[in-house]
Amino acid sequence: MKVRRAFVLDLLAAPNRYCNEASATAAKVTSDIIERISIQHTATAMSDLTPLEKKKLETVLGMGSGYVLDLGDATFAAFIYESTGLDIEEDKYHENGRSKAKRLRTFWQKEPNHVVGKLLNDLIGYSEDTGAQAAVCRLIVHRLLGSNSASRLKPPASTPGLSVDHKQYDQLSASLKDLIQLAPSPRGYAFERFLDDAFAAFNLAPRKSFRLTGEQIDGSFHLANETYLVEAKWQDQKIGNRELQSFAGTVRTKSSWARGLYVSYSGFSEDGLTAFGRGDATRIICLDGFEIWQVVTHKLDLSEVLALKTRRAAETGRAHFPVTEIYPLV
Repeated sequence: MKVRRAFVLDLLAAPNRYCNEASATAAKVTSDIIERISIQHTATAMSDLTPLEKKKLETVLGMGSGYVLDLGDATFAAFIYESTGLDIEEDKYHENGRSKAKRLRTFWQKEPNHVVGKLLNDLIGYSEDTGAQAAVCRLIVHRLLGSNSASRLKPPASTPGLSVDHKQYDQLSASLKDLIQLAPSPRGYAFERFLDDAFAAFNLAPRKSFRLTGEQIDGSFHLANETYLVEAKWQDQKIGNRELQSFAGTVRTKSSWARGLYVSYSGFSEDGLTAFGRGDATRIICLDGFEIWQVVTHKLDLSEVLALKTRRAAETGRAHFPVTEIYPLV
């Protein structure tokens, strides 16, 4: 480690000499080394994974019996080094035991959010798990990466100045983290309150949940002279065609100008969206938990996100048009 650090310091002190001598391949290797050492030394704070988040991650990574996925001792160490540039065989990771699962838990305790997030993202990708629990874990990864993520969302050139300040984004982010730690029953109602606060922050004139004869509406808001009814779900399973059809039917029974927003923290199944798209023209749009994190993390304008989703739905017939297809990654 000391040798590599000295090499990089020497490199930074005399860039011209090394750049002149290095080939394109050597330059790439050097860049990789700098990036890895930067990961090790740019932050020292431990990750802030919650107990509930750790439980969900351990389930997806199969850590119950001391293992991590199907990785052997050697491949486990190689995997972590390839992902983060850190040596899991160092003594500091053995404080709570030497099994792969115990060392990974210690890694979570000692390394900062962006390093833990990078590793978890790679592990979940390696697992090829596409289930609901894995989807929730990907949302946890996105939270960890947060403002330290190398990827940024670039708003379209037409984006107006935001009326929401940084403090409000921070408050929404903190509220969202608190929701993750709640039990399912209170979390559902708290999620509705969170959405109401978010709509209010972006001047969408929200109305809290209300009951009509024989049905419950989770709320409504006003956007571009249109009224949107809200359906909000926070559950492990992704929303499918049956739930989408039910909400679309609710919207259709209201006025001809009513629209709907279906918010599902765990997302929507591909089969469900495909089946729903074969039906009548959609008057609803969809928003998932990953996109909510993108709004609060990258400080996007929620009212613009919803307006662009509505426009894409009108142009394509797709109820769910992901934020990442609206705001190009840079």
